[in-house]
Amino acid sequence: MSHPTSPARTSQRLDEAVTGGIGDSPLRPDSTLKVTGEYAYSSDLWAEDMLWGSTLRSPHPYARIKSLDISEALKQPGVHAVLTHRDVPGENVYGLKVSDTPVLAEDIVRYQGEPVALVAADHPETARRALAKIVVEYEVLEPVTDPERAAHDDTLPKLHPEGNIVRYQPVLKGDPEAEAEVVVSDVYTMGMQDQAFLGPESGLAVPGEDGGVDLFLATQWLHVDQRQTAHALGLPLEKVRFTMSGVGGAFGGREDLSVQIHCCMLALHTGRPVKMVYNRLESFYGHVHRHPAKMYYEHGATKDGKLVYVKARMYFDGGAYASKTPVVVSNATSLGTGPYVVPNVRIEGWGLYTNNPPCGAMRGLGAVQPAFAYELQMDKLAAALEMDPVRLRQLNAVEEGDSLHTGQVLDSPAPVAELLARLERMPLPPDSTDLPRDVRTLPGGLSNTSHGEGVVRGVGYSVIIKNVSYAEGVDDYSTARVRLEVIGGAPVALVHTAAAEVGQGLITVHQQIARTELGVERVTIHPADTNIGDAGSSSASRQTYITGGAVRDACKAVREAVFARVARRFGEDPAGLTLAGGKVVSASGAVLDLVEVLGEEPVEETREYHHLQTYRMDPVTGQSRRVHVQHAYAAHRAVVEVDTELGLVKVIQLDCAQDVGKAVNPDAVVGQIQGGSTQGLGLAVMEEIKVKDGKIRNPSFTDYLIPTILDTPPMRIEVLERADPHSPYGVRGVGEPPTISATPAVVNAIRDATGLNLTHTPVSPEQLCGS
Repeated sequence: MSHPTSPARTSQRLDEAVTGGIGDSPLRPDSTLKVTGEYAYSSDLWAEDMLWGSTLRSPHPYARIKSLDISEALKQPGVHAVLTHRDVPGENVYGLKVSDTPVLAEDIVRYQGEPVALVAADHPETARRALAKIVVEYEVLEPVTDPERAAHDDTLPKLHPEGNIVRYQPVLKGDPEAEAEVVVSDVYTMGMQDQAFLGPESGLAVPGEDGGVDLFLATQWLHVDQRQTAHALGLPLEKVRFTMSGVGGAFGGREDLSVQIHCCMLALHTGRPVKMVYNRLESFYGHVHRHPAKMYYEHGATKDGKLVYVKARMYFDGGAYASKTPVVVSNATSLGTGPYVVPNVRIEGWGLYTNNPPCGAMRGLGAVQPAFAYELQMDKLAAALEMDPVRLRQLNAVEEGDSLHTGQVLDSPAPVAELLARLERMPLPPDSTDLPRDVRTLPGGLSNTSHGEGVVRGVGYSVIIKNVSYAEGVDDYSTARVRLEVIGGAPVALVHTAAAEVGQGLITVHQQIARTELGVERVTIHPADTNIGDAGSSSASRQTYITGGAVRDACKAVREAVFARVARRFGEDPAGLTLAGGKVVSASGAVLDLVEVLGEEPVEETREYHHLQTYRMDPVTGQSRRVHVQHAYAAHRAVVEVDTELGLVKVIQLDCAQDVGKAVNPDAVVGQIQGGSTQGLGLAVMEEIKVKDGKIRNPSFTDYLIPTILDTPPMRIEVLERADPHSPYGVRGVGEPPTISATPAVVNAIRDATGLNLTHTPVSPEQLCGS
């Protein structure tokens, strides 16, 4: 760089990279605040002159509203508004995939907990008292609670005008009536799991001077919330502005609306800020859960263990409204044979309306249920063949270049057999079931319920396949804006997206990408809001891939703009320039300070990132050239001890091998795998919302059990990095696969220990004791 006006230069090449980039594990910027309890979550929001909102909910799963009287509630001192469906300014309906959910019930309630009326008052206790004064007269109806009956029994009431089937999807490959030498079959059921996030639903709505509203909330998808809310409020999008606040966990339970429309309605009606916060009881009624399922599976194989066919019928209970049920059916049927080569397939999947609690997104969406069935089937088939269950899986494992039963060709690494081999090489814990032991290490030992009598040990394996990102023709994209400027005498990158940080570490990943692409140390993340283009949902293990791709592309555009500026000023060839350590480095090794290049003229670029095109499944055959953008793979080995007399289970080791494509943040990857494994363990042995006659029987963390640190075993984690050539940096989704594979591994281990043909998860003491 020899231009006479150029600033001071050096010929020393900068070989050292900026720390905290791709492949490093920098400290999360929000970690210290969260650990010390200083972090502000959405439930901590406050505004001057704020009112409190609350919701009246139906006590019945299915009933007709005969009358609704709010007069006494309006007389309550401190009450500023009581709203019903008549007060919805726009359309009284919303929905993620199907617009079928009332903002407030009109003439029918379809599940226990459905919102009927809203109150805004000057104190939350005043609001609750006002709710008690609203008089609703119901005509109670017989609820539809059996999803399999809902699929086939035309005598049942139609819960929606189009009937009780949300989606039916078959998948046919080869000879659907194929026969085999060895056949195993069974019926598998999965209970309703809750996302069990610790931060309840909450938000603060502030009316704007322009007649619009600002909402600060915890969500997984700002723009889809904005669109649904604006439609219900009868306002243009630009007058409904959403900003992310601190999220206390999500796992899919924040994809559907909860407080959004209600809070904004109350704020616009009263002209004052309104805050809504659910308590734990209301949270169980106020968000969707994982779909319970009933699955009929049959596997046929040769005597040598090669799979010949898979036949399956799957019923998914979507509850009162559609939510993500269409996607659950798609994922379940398109992934329903597992990561195996199967020449002949006949799968049918139904998603149904019932009067049970609404079900929607939860970690592993639509892949958890069939994986539980097909992996228990693989162990059952191995026993029938007298073959090692790991060998059977490896014998039939897919590889890159194979076709799935939908016709999609796997065009990136699929190291299924290798994942299993790595698990087998991990050391097992010493078997001490027959030795004197510390009672605290036994199943139930911390409660002094056992001293080792009847304790047996088992080992179980599983391996699964999971799609990443949205599918079936959805144009799934994300938007990122990156600004490079000088602040405090140093170059600083500002990254702005609408992507929701829900605990997965996304803000750290964005910083790492910007450091890598721009060669600067300081990276600031702009609060996520709707003032920038859509980033899609923080679900489907998609954000590092999709929004990470948008951030990368925006950074590249900024970098090229910087190089163009250098070329104009100093005559350098842009192709020979790089950024490193806050400097512009030429091919000859000359260095120019980035601060001098930027001066008082920041560089800003916005980019959208779109992944490979996908295509819908054929409604008759289920075939598609590309149903899914990407597939991820994970395998687990569980070691359990079971007290067969008391029906108690202790998971003593839960090891995982997973392909992540590229570990952008290795520590965070391991944390995601550990957390997902624990959530899958919970589904295996304890987590189930008990529903009887459409009513939740255990809506609290006293009765709905989740794993604690005392239930979480040691975990050995092996991370493979087999890059996907189609994704940014080769990444694969990380967060969902371990949740899927942990559950069948644990149940297979329990079956190995007890010899029982367990077919329901979670496994209960009653199942183990035969009562």
